[in-house]
Amino acid sequence: MRRTLPARVAVAAGSTAVLAVAFAVPSVANAAETGGRHVLNGKPAWAAQAARVGAVPSTTGLSFKVVLNLRDEAGAEALAQSVSDPSSANYRKFVSAAQWRSRFAPTDAQVKQVTSWLKSQGLKVGQIPANHRYVMVSGATASVNSAFGTSMSHFRYKGRTETAPATALTIPASLGSLVAGVAGLDSTARATPQSSTGSTNSVSTDGLRGMTKVTSDTTLPGPPDVFVNSGPCSSYYGQKSATSVPTLPGVKNPMPYVVCGYKPPQIRSAYGEDTMLQSGYDGRGATVAIVDAFASPTILKDATNYAKKNDPSHPLRSYQFSQSLPASYNSIDECGGNGWYGEETLDVEAVHATAPQANILYVGAASCGDYDLNSAVNTVVDNQLAQVISNSYGFSGEPTSISDVAEDHQTAMQAAGEGISLLFSAGDNGDEIANTGTRTVDYEASDPYVTAVGGTSLAVTQSGGYGWEQGWGTGKSTLKDGAWTPLPPAYVYGGGGGTSQLFKQPKYQQGVVPTSISNYFGNGAYRAVPDVAMVGDPQTGFLVGETQAFPDGTTKYSEYRIGGTSLSSPLFAGVVAVANQANGGPLGFLNPKLYKLAGTPAFTDVNHQGVTDAVVRVDFANGVDASDGLVTTARTINQTGTIFTRKGYDDVTGVGSPNGVSFFAGVTGSKSLVGAHGGGGGTKHTGPVTVAKPLR
Repeated sequence: MRRTLPARVAVAAGSTAVLAVAFAVPSVANAAETGGRHVLNGKPAWAAQAARVGAVPSTTGLSFKVVLNLRDEAGAEALAQSVSDPSSANYRKFVSAAQWRSRFAPTDAQVKQVTSWLKSQGLKVGQIPANHRYVMVSGATASVNSAFGTSMSHFRYKGRTETAPATALTIPASLGSLVAGVAGLDSTARATPQSSTGSTNSVSTDGLRGMTKVTSDTTLPGPPDVFVNSGPCSSYYGQKSATSVPTLPGVKNPMPYVVCGYKPPQIRSAYGEDTMLQSGYDGRGATVAIVDAFASPTILKDATNYAKKNDPSHPLRSYQFSQSLPASYNSIDECGGNGWYGEETLDVEAVHATAPQANILYVGAASCGDYDLNSAVNTVVDNQLAQVISNSYGFSGEPTSISDVAEDHQTAMQAAGEGISLLFSAGDNGDEIANTGTRTVDYEASDPYVTAVGGTSLAVTQSGGYGWEQGWGTGKSTLKDGAWTPLPPAYVYGGGGGTSQLFKQPKYQQGVVPTSISNYFGNGAYRAVPDVAMVGDPQTGFLVGETQAFPDGTTKYSEYRIGGTSLSSPLFAGVVAVANQANGGPLGFLNPKLYKLAGTPAFTDVNHQGVTDAVVRVDFANGVDASDGLVTTARTINQTGTIFTRKGYDDVTGVGSPNGVSFFAGVTGSKSLVGAHGGGGGTKHTGPVTVAKPLR
């Protein structure tokens, strides 16, 4: 599963009228002016429901960022839309980072006005990126309280002690038009690993195997504890049938055993990429950036070894991989430390699987904090380090106002203006009802300038062909005393999707997204998520290889199955890199083009409805070996709740999954690709998908 940030950095304000115009987002009232002070948004919404347990000591050091407004938000929105709209005369006439900064970044004088005030409050000014998106700030709690007219406090929330402002932040009215908000004072805004190994008792509440704690808060830990898949399992979907277990009501029986983990050639073959590779389209010349927290010390060795073992015709060469890492790290314990190594490993190996000659740039954030992850994305965008960015983290739910997302949205707009495709995984908790109690989509996947990648369950045939695809939504029953319990299977996880309550419907979704989805809440048409999808179900997951720590104290390379939309996103990022090569240049913000291709052979319409299939999985109870016994479970496919697959656009798989050469020809507009290869993906379906019975 992709990593989820449990709450949003919630102290931000500023100009939002432009967002309301550009995407028909509900406008947010301008912050009030009180006693010569500009009032920013108040304390986080979660803190209003939590018990305050005391003040943060006045001498405690805090680090945060002050986010600045764009100089011309309306102009920035107009440019980003113009270069992304296939009907525009400026389509794909991207600008450079320098050109963007010269037109839209705050001026040196404006930055100086803000930093001078910060320094006058006893605060220390740190890094300021070239695009002046934010100012890094540090100082004692007493200075923060005094500068922003608040009281930094501890709250008891969900069994933890968290920190946030107890009241709204205020700044001098003279700075009100310059400051978009303050980020980093909310301790709940932390990402957690979301790459699901699909283990059983060894999985934490967020779907991950256990993570080793460290005592140092600045030194990265060693490899994570090992996770080992048990068996039996199938090398392709339906290879082995579980004839010894009871039948599961409502599905095809006997059920097949879970897939051991698809390898890169199987993924490329099923999605029709092999034809492209045979013609020399393999991602060369393109760079995909991957953003996660921290950095695995063995990533290049592991990814190289993995490719050698599982994709020997496409080795990962050292010159294809590079890293951009911070000088130091923070909040390692709170972030789960080496739990991020598996996420990074998955992302790197998945990108290489679908774009074996692309360059991969790994950008490690200093922590799993929202402010550090956003800074990492901004580093890629403002320095034009890649043509595609894949992000496998996000928030369970959306912020409550546009002003809370100013920094992210500005970066997404700049990426669009520069021709960078910005991808986010759509989430691993389906409609979020089981996870949060409320139907919602995840942010940042819901931002209108982001391509949100959803998850599917994929059946790859014995010959490597495309058997079928369904929506990823998993229910689980456990075999106890010869019977399955509970019945029906209880929902566990699935590809994220649904309807935003923050962003109104962007133009590119009009006429494609059904009203039943866009107006789900009955208050008008809003942004729907996801946009596209690829395999994400851990039961039809991807094999990865990583250095792990074994119980005997040794560390060594081992392989296991993994899934989540943090698999879907990097797989699609590799596909986009290949498309960039075929296009002869970057494709930029993809959504306007993708929705124009909806309903064409460019996509496979994933439209099977209802639960008809399930698989059987046998896991080690301790995640390592059989010494503590085995756990046998049945896992359903396409159990997706209030979101579901249907003909046309749906809120589990978007416009569908990429369909081989037809997809590449469609997004590039290249008729030569269609003429040379017939346009299809060979084994994929261009019409309604017929669900195949499991092989017996």
